[in-house]
Amino acid sequence: MSAAAARDARIFCVANQKGGVGKTTTTVNLAAGLAQVGRRVLVVDLDPQGNATMGSGIDKRTLDLSVYDVLLGNCTLAEARQPSPKGGYDVLGANRELAGAEVELVDLERRERRLKEALAAVADGYDFVLIDCPPSLSLLTLNGLCAAHGVIVPMQCEYFALEGLSDLVNTIRQVHANLNPELQIIGLLRVMYDPRVTLQQQVSEQLKSHFGDKVFNTVIPRNVRLAEAPSYGQPGVVFDPAAKGAQAFIEFAREMVARLGRPAGVAAPA
Repeated sequence: MSAAAARDARIFCVANQKGGVGKTTTTVNLAAGLAQVGRRVLVVDLDPQGNATMGSGIDKRTLDLSVYDVLLGNCTLAEARQPSPKGGYDVLGANRELAGAEVELVDLERRERRLKEALAAVADGYDFVLIDCPPSLSLLTLNGLCAAHGVIVPMQCEYFALEGLSDLVNTIRQVHANLNPELQIIGLLRVMYDPRVTLQQQVSEQLKSHFGDKVFNTVIPRNVRLAEAPSYGQPGVVFDPAAKGAQAFIEFAREMVARLGRPAGVAAPA
């Protein structure tokens, strides 16, 4: 492997303290999109609901090892990860066991840095690591934020989304100041967007005027095929590549690579 290829992965949390904004949909479809443009990707599911695990085609009920075991030091990340059958990326899966990790982590040393230390052992094998965070600000989310270089914020263009965004920005500032000086907002992704709704157009313009180039150019439209895909255990990008939502996520993957990624060729495994 060349020196360039051996560079560590860019690690991003997909986070928003408001629920139901499409964090998991964004995580798995961006991962699949990045894989399709030739990048090596790891998805870390930090939500005890395990939706990113199931949406990647992995049955959370049959996991022998999960992110829970990695956080508690029962195994390495390399032992617990597995490939998404159709997504083209690797997954560190989660299930309901992870809910118990909140309590068990409290008494452990470096409790907010357990994921960061686990990722360090495999980071040179990936170009991107995407961490799907739960909606609450918990010790699990804190592990994600401490491990990440930046945060991707999926959000709907609605009034209450703006209120939730201010809370998230404050959280990121606190983590940046006290725990992870590398952490920053990478960008805001407008999801479930319907240009026919005047309010959504207005909120979209507010975001662009306030956050400038922190707002990604790509907009993910409201799309039923993206919503259907998880029930088939596939990212929407794979389930129906021709759908508008899938095409938008491929475009978003290209935008991510252009902004933050590596030149083509570096991504290929040795």
